[in-house]
Amino acid sequence: MAGAPDESGPGSAAGEQMQQQHVACQVFPERLAQGNPQQGFLSSFFTNNQKCQFMLLKTLQTNPYVKLLLDAMKHSGCAVNKERHFSCEDCDGNVSGGFDASTSQIVLCQNNIGNQAHMNRVVTHELIHAFDHCRAHVHWFTDVRHLACSEVRAANLSGDCSLVNEIFRLHFGLKQHHQTCVRDRAILSILAVRNISKEVAQKAVDEVFESCFNDHEPFGRIPHNKTYARYAHRDFQNRDRYYSNI
Repeated sequence: MAGAPDESGPGSAAGEQMQQQHVACQVFPERLAQGNPQQGFLSSFFTNNQKCQFMLLKTLQTNPYVKLLLDAMKHSGCAVNKERHFSCEDCDGNVSGGFDASTSQIVLCQNNIGNQAHMNRVVTHELIHAFDHCRAHVHWFTDVRHLACSEVRAANLSGDCSLVNEIFRLHFGLKQHHQTCVRDRAILSILAVRNISKEVAQKAVDEVFESCFNDHEPFGRIPHNKTYARYAHRDFQNRDRYYSNI
């Protein structure tokens, strides 16, 4: 998921807070019913909105995960526009953000995203959902396996299961620890947005895990950190140039 660790460092309270933040990055099933909050002229002067807009701009311009995803979306015929496809809004509870499939818009919870690292992970996570929505006919609300696949991919490719994030969560392990983290994050994400049992969510993840965990598009690899993401972006650009010259 795309939540961010508490900057105060590891600890039981920090771990619990992070668990809530990470679970909160989700596909929004209820936003359409509530309506898309309209932001008036004065809203741009509030600190949360200004901070959200500034961090979003920095993420779009500098984060290698996001830059690759934006290029991939454009290459797939789904070019992303900052003003059209992102919305900084106040959200209930500990929600950090979500992808609204009904409007193809990423919602960023300006009252809950506290720092640049958190923003980077939220945007990366939700752009992976948006990429999946662009390239495939994803039935977000009628087939839990489709949701499970996108959540597996988002947990696997967004950097959410990086060693640093797992240390902040006080999760340690060596053998197949990355796979375990991805599976756990995907299950938690599904439970956050679907009124189903944990057993049903686990079954959905198990059914799609192998194929979706090994689907690394558009990165071509698992980008475990920003350096890997930069290499992946370079390779994607070179691949794009190669096919354009055929």
